[in-house]
Amino acid sequence: MKRFALAIVAATTLALPVFAGEQYVDGTSYAVSGYDVVAYRSLTQNPVGTKQPGGVPGRADITTDYNGATFAFASEENRDLFLADPEKYAPQFDGHCAYGVSKGGKVPGNPNLWRIVDDKLYLNITENVVGFWEEDIPGNLNLANGNWPKIEPTHASASPIPNFTSSAPAAN
Repeated sequence: MKRFALAIVAATTLALPVFAGEQYVDGTSYAVSGYDVVAYRSLTQNPVGTKQPGGVPGRADITTDYNGATFAFASEENRDLFLADPEKYAPQFDGHCAYGVSKGGKVPGNPNLWRIVDDKLYLNITENVVGFWEEDIPGNLNLANGNWPKIEPTHASASPIPNFTSSAPAAN
């Protein structure tokens, strides 16, 4: 009976989106530093241990709001895909570094340090952190998913993303 109750709690928890605060927004005033979260699905994901291609910057004239932030997109088609299923495309942990969340904290996620795992987008903060994250992605995800609901919404980092120069959206 105890296992059954735990299974119900786990299934219910996994079925609902979990927000530990608003989306991380940096100095660009956009979620994911203005990068198009739908475009990651069209990029070739490189194997673990190798660098991913850079994200695709969005445009200031193609945006929508979600989870307290403005998301920018490279095309109207991508914006429409996002609007149809924002939970599919929005980065996990509200755009914070997945490895940081696995360690119990919130630090910014870099839009060029990404990986899609089980059809979900994860960001990390630095190339060194990507190495730690990729040493045990399933284990780190397990830790992060356990930590995320316990992290206070107001404990988000206000720090800029290290070694990152934004390609903030520009009006066309």
